[in-house]
Amino acid sequence: MTGSVPVIAYDGDASWGGFVMVSGRWVRAAGEAVVAAPFLTASGAEVGDTVTLTVNGSPVRTRIVGEVFDVGEQGLRVFTDLATLRTAAPDLHPTDHSVRLTRGTDADAYVKHLNAALKPLGVTATDTKSVNGSDGALALDTLAAALTLILVAVAGLGVLGGVVLDTHERIRDLGIHKALGMTPRQTVTLVIASVVLPGLAGGALGVPLGLAVHRVVMPAIGDSAGLRLPDVVLDVYRTPELLLLALSGTAIAVLGALLPAGWAVRVRTATALRAE
Repeated sequence: MTGSVPVIAYDGDASWGGFVMVSGRWVRAAGEAVVAAPFLTASGAEVGDTVTLTVNGSPVRTRIVGEVFDVGEQGLRVFTDLATLRTAAPDLHPTDHSVRLTRGTDADAYVKHLNAALKPLGVTATDTKSVNGSDGALALDTLAAALTLILVAVAGLGVLGGVVLDTHERIRDLGIHKALGMTPRQTVTLVIASVVLPGLAGGALGVPLGLAVHRVVMPAIGDSAGLRLPDVVLDVYRTPELLLLALSGTAIAVLGALLPAGWAVRVRTATALRAE
């Protein structure tokens, strides 16, 4: 590989720091390293291979023990133990310190009190998970939300058109039922009930099809960026969410049928009976 590659070395176990492993394991001893898929592709190496890093003009042999999901520096970073670089750079010292909080600790309060103590030293602490948000991820989330709303609107309009036609075709039957004493509430219930079963069927079919498309599209997006996505990125749907998604078909169908149901209530019995 030509050019420079950032090497991040840790003085101690950093496996708890939120790194997601795609394969292999995190660094446990000197001479080991983990890298991302772009690094493996660029260097022609695989997990288990040994690569030589040139640090300060000195060769440093490291064995790749794991592939990490990393998008920093276009995935061309090496993570290793500080002892691995000691022979080539004996004067290295930590530039950042990571603090692992116990479960239940208020991170904001901790950072606030820590900064008060560090202020005389000219050092600051920050909760990187909350301040290092990705503008790209925010844009993608916004785009996904907008597309979802558009799809819901299109689906609702499709239901609306279908129910309007169906109601027009059954207008004489509605008139007969009204003449026999059907109340407005019963009329609304009748119209909405006609779309419940198709809505359930749509949700039951749409969820597995959507999951299948998700499992094909997401890895393809990762491959286009030179990344292998870990299971934690792909397996994002849980049973309660899938049930809600399945029921959303019925919810959209009911919402789309409300307007035609209101129209059916307002149609006069005599007008409905004269309809052909």
